[in-house]
Amino acid sequence: MHAFLKHLKHPMLTLAVSATSKAGEILKSNFRKKVSIQTKSLANFVSEVDIAAEHSIVTSIREAYPDHAVFAEESHHEMSSAEHLWVIDPLDGTSNYLHGIPQFAISIGYMLRGRAEAGVIYNPISDDWFYAVRGQGAWHNGVRLSVNQEPTLADTMVAVGFFYDRGRIMEATLAAIGEFFRNNIHGVRRFGAAALDLAQVARGDYGAFMEFKLQPWDHAAGGLLVEEAGGRVTNCCGQPLPLQQPSSILATNGLLHDAVLAIAQRHYESID
Repeated sequence: MHAFLKHLKHPMLTLAVSATSKAGEILKSNFRKKVSIQTKSLANFVSEVDIAAEHSIVTSIREAYPDHAVFAEESHHEMSSAEHLWVIDPLDGTSNYLHGIPQFAISIGYMLRGRAEAGVIYNPISDDWFYAVRGQGAWHNGVRLSVNQEPTLADTMVAVGFFYDRGRIMEATLAAIGEFFRNNIHGVRRFGAAALDLAQVARGDYGAFMEFKLQPWDHAAGGLLVEEAGGRVTNCCGQPLPLQQPSSILATNGLLHDAVLAIAQRHYESID
């Protein structure tokens, strides 16, 4: 048992941390080594390490709860309407991983009847553990998290993500970034691992994170972290995030949500 978990009580979090630890060893032991890569689409890759890490996580869950459903990036797309559902990204930030950039993470979210109840995000290189249980807060290596209290765009840093599309989605994202800068934000950061971006909103590093297309396994754990840290998460039209399909996402400290939403929605709607 990890010492930092002593203040949280949830069997699914305990299992998620155990499964993440095993998969983290796979990622760490293969980091900056030559690995086999497949191209799923433009700039969208899967490596043998993604697959091995996912297999390890799913095996851990199956051994403990064989009747639970699994919705994972690479190979398990079971019913997202199941009562007990694990939503897994075995390697968020594959491009970073393949280029030797230590900004990537494992993300596991446990959903009970469609609502996130526990989540873990782990960077095995930096040994950063982010985790949350509904009603018990969001945490980083034993320290409770809280979103920042920056009240205006002129007081904050904004993180963004880019979908693999190099057409209208990217153009709309770049246009939104331009409008953010015209509102005198402190800067934009794009690190290429959405789960960690969400964790950093929860920690107060950013006032907001926006991406125009993101998969459920990228935000299942991170969205809970933001909410448990006192922030707000919606899509870029202000609606709840769907569990069954890709969606835009906007996560903020809450104070900035309406201001960021006005910009995000305007440019998101230009995509269609």
